[in-house]
Amino acid sequence: MFDELIPLPDGTSYNSYLIKGDEKTALIDTVDPTKTKDLVENLEELGLSIDYVISNHAEQDHSGSINTILELFPDSTVITNPRCKDLLMEFHLIPENRFKIVDDGETLSLGDKTLKFIYTPWVHWPETMVTYLQEENILFSCDFFGSHLATSNLYVTDRCKVYSSAKRYYAEIMMPFHTMIEGNIEKILQYQVDLIAPSHGPVHQDPEFIINAYQEWISDKTENMVVIPYVSMHGSTQIMVDYLVDVLIEKGIEVRPFNLSRTDIGELAEALVDATTIIIASPTVLTGPHPLVVSATYLTNVLKPKLKFASVIGSYGWGGRMVDQITSMLTNLKIGLLEPVIIKGLPTDEDLEKLDQLANEIEKRHLEIL
Repeated sequence: MFDELIPLPDGTSYNSYLIKGDEKTALIDTVDPTKTKDLVENLEELGLSIDYVISNHAEQDHSGSINTILELFPDSTVITNPRCKDLLMEFHLIPENRFKIVDDGETLSLGDKTLKFIYTPWVHWPETMVTYLQEENILFSCDFFGSHLATSNLYVTDRCKVYSSAKRYYAEIMMPFHTMIEGNIEKILQYQVDLIAPSHGPVHQDPEFIINAYQEWISDKTENMVVIPYVSMHGSTQIMVDYLVDVLIEKGIEVRPFNLSRTDIGELAEALVDATTIIIASPTVLTGPHPLVVSATYLTNVLKPKLKFASVIGSYGWGGRMVDQITSMLTNLKIGLLEPVIIKGLPTDEDLEKLDQLANEIEKRHLEIL
């Protein structure tokens, strides 16, 4: 369960990389605290002394073992940028004298190997950077280009599987910053990169594969797709969702309904990467939307997908302010709001006609922009 928020059906990995030069040895990132024992055992097996601990990113799943490593190697130095240093000192109480600060583009010699540090802010925190091994054209990208996939294969072997895992990963942590990622990709494209070694998931032997995927995901392009996250308590909203799904399919529009009482929220996030329209469907609980709908709406808002349109459908028993409450939670999205369809009790033929009108409006809007 990544960040206690989104399930990881295929697991994940916490990758730490050891670079041995003929003069110095560097460890690039540590691991999540739950994996400290594994990292220490692996390092002890190698029997090497570590001179530098490179911290590309301060988040605890990559820095959580740093104090243990510094204790095991008391003469080692943490190499990072100023913003990351501040966070590491706050998160782990590392003394200031253990740090060496590097500028954007600065290099560090390990003897016969040279590391170059490239600032990549907001992928996905403000202090992130990547490390480039110049002699071997390897980019150690930390969270950038990662995937939540636990596998015994060091390298990507199943592109379809990795594409899906990387897309899910992108949706969960990178999508809110998609407008800033473009510039960081441009910085990386200035270098010859033969391998991309992220801190989650397998190593990319074909960097173009994952870079092209990112360029597609961060673009303004969306697909002829409607996403419908929904909950139905007594059947009325379910009837509306089923009817709308059928009408949209007949119009040649791809539809992805997600029953929030059962769905994997990561699959919803992944679908939002490509969707043009979201229809939020909910019964009224007291006077507002169902709590699961509130959660999914909030998550959609913070993930900032490229959605163009949104609407609300649902039912109530005696009243409420569901539409206002849902739409007020979508302030991060630059979307056009389509006429909602809110009914009392079971849907009548007149109510279903309103869903037909909503489907017609979705078809019209999609044809205008796609």
